[in-house]
Amino acid sequence: MSTPAKPGPERPAGQIQIKVTDEVLGGVYANLLLVTHTREEFVLDFVSVFPGGGRLNARVITSPGHFKRILRAMQDNLAKHESAHGKVVESEEPPKPIVELGGGGQPN
Repeated sequence: MSTPAKPGPERPAGQIQIKVTDEVLGGVYANLLLVTHTREEFVLDFVSVFPGGGRLNARVITSPGHFKRILRAMQDNLAKHESAHGKVVESEEPPKPIVELGGGGQPN
């Protein structure tokens, strides 16, 4: 976890320094998002689906309040993108996956 940095001439109050590894900086591809929730949290599973299977690439667990802020930020950014580049046509939904978790994270 990152600790909030002390304000100073280089960093205005309210900003934090975020460190990121090269692995995380490269990102992961996902063409399917599975969202589940409980009363206390939302779980976002980012999946790559390909012929013959798929792979869970990342899982983000967050509070309902933060999930709502994420959703608002995504809607705002989609509106900005469409304003600059034209309407985005929604992709056809892929077949519903059969999710089998476990196996130590190794592909089958």
